[in-house]
Amino acid sequence: MMVDLDPSGQVTQREPDRANRQFLNYAFFKLDPAFRRLPRDEQADIKAEFLAAAEGWLDQSAEKGLIQRTYSLTGVRGDVDFMLWRIAFDVRDFQDAQARLNRTRLMGYLTQPYNYVSMNKRSQYVNRVEGSGHGLEILPGQGQFLFIYPFIKTRAWYDLTPHSRQGMMDEHIFASTPFKGVRINTSYSYGIDDQEFVVSFDSDHPQEFVDLVHRLRYTEASMYTLRDVPMFTCVKKALPDLLNDLA
Repeated sequence: MMVDLDPSGQVTQREPDRANRQFLNYAFFKLDPAFRRLPRDEQADIKAEFLAAAEGWLDQSAEKGLIQRTYSLTGVRGDVDFMLWRIAFDVRDFQDAQARLNRTRLMGYLTQPYNYVSMNKRSQYVNRVEGSGHGLEILPGQGQFLFIYPFIKTRAWYDLTPHSRQGMMDEHIFASTPFKGVRINTSYSYGIDDQEFVVSFDSDHPQEFVDLVHRLRYTEASMYTLRDVPMFTCVKKALPDLLNDLA
């Protein structure tokens, strides 16, 4: 596939794409320490109620294609304790998931410092590379770790010629090629959340991800990054174990 010379679609007047796509929701939660002062039996009962509500959402997964992965950030960050990664074809399913949690007693002790919404779509930059960018459905949670950050490009990036942008992304992709143990999930938030992208990386090897990010700092495309924080290191963990980390 050649370089897309009309990324805005204004010249060719491309029709809107209404194909069904996956929405992604990265929901981060922080526990109020007051919960830890409750009697142990009461804590256990409240956690069991929350677990049933979170897992009950997945009862519709066969018909709706719902996916949920759970991660602990206890001891890794001070402002969040755990994260639920939800994927659905209808953004309203995220409202259903949250409503189920909101009716539990544990939500009375939880805040949500961060909550990102994005959409999966084919990248205009990697379609030309064999074996890259062809899948339109995310297969999440392959690694023991998930590294996440919201991402915004500078306005100057969009003023570059299509060939300039493609050349920088080719360099970016080439620099990433040796890091086979890191799987990227890029999703798009234009118009539906504050950031432009949410980028997440599945891996079993944190050291490989650190070296990948370090290497990408030396690519030309990195000069056009406006914001790529906060960054979250999430440890994949079953929800019962994750809740036991809290108290």
